[in-house]
Amino acid sequence: MKQMNKMIGILLACMLSVGLQAQELNARITINSDKIQGTNKQVFTTLQTALTEFVNNKKWTDATFTVNERIDCTMTIIVNEQADNSFKSELQIQARRPVYNSSYTTTILNISDRAFDFEYAEFEPLEYAENMLSSNLTATMVFYIYLILGLDFDSFSPQGGSPFLQQAQQVVSLAQAQVSWTGWKAFENDQNRHAIITALTDNTSEAFREMWYTYHRRGLDEMAANADRGRANIIAALPGLQQVKSARPTSVILQMFVNAKLDEVVAIYSKATSQEKQEGYKMLSDLFPAEQMRLEPLTQP
Repeated sequence: MKQMNKMIGILLACMLSVGLQAQELNARITINSDKIQGTNKQVFTTLQTALTEFVNNKKWTDATFTVNERIDCTMTIIVNEQADNSFKSELQIQARRPVYNSSYTTTILNISDRAFDFEYAEFEPLEYAENMLSSNLTATMVFYIYLILGLDFDSFSPQGGSPFLQQAQQVVSLAQAQVSWTGWKAFENDQNRHAIITALTDNTSEAFREMWYTYHRRGLDEMAANADRGRANIIAALPGLQQVKSARPTSVILQMFVNAKLDEVVAIYSKATSQEKQEGYKMLSDLFPAEQMRLEPLTQP
């Protein structure tokens, strides 16, 4: 009987362990079709459900995630035009990661992709194979999934996101062969998917990715234990952005940082010394001259 009870206990523990494991993403996907009038909108409900299952139910890495470790993200598809099974849309994505020993979550991606055109027939299966892309719809979603994973893993270990950024790069390479697909080609747009992955994987990316790791792992994740030390590490990391701007003044990752992090950086500097605030204001003003209004709090004593 004791042996039987022991075996039952082991089985229950295994089942509980499996139950606590989860996929990497906890995505909330919404399709906004307000601009589309006079059509059967059931297709949008069907697509929203299919995309939610595609993103959340697939295992995208070999890593083990608990439910609490899943990356929260929201994806909003704003449909601007529809012609039969063709859609011209904008894709807005925000992704957040938890901060160690805190209820706070920090934004790692806040982006709007205005070149999201795709074909979709209702109930069409959404499929993805590593070496073959079946549609611009799934290709774009997979690209951003791997981008989110790359930024998340980079924030926990130096260059930790490299495998996922390489996967995103592979998606770009395959998608470029599709003449009618937008958002993938070099020189088509300096903010498109090709530009994003190039900026994160070429020789000029090292300074940004080192800054990104220090900012999160040695900065934000330290603040619960020692707020002053965490803040100091963040402030020490930010000059890495100056290296990026010196090497590539129009790099898309500078705008990505602004969109995801600038307000957070200003809030962090608000607790710094007057001298640190002055130095931070000068550095950030030089980096992001168009953001003076958002930087204004740093000029206050």
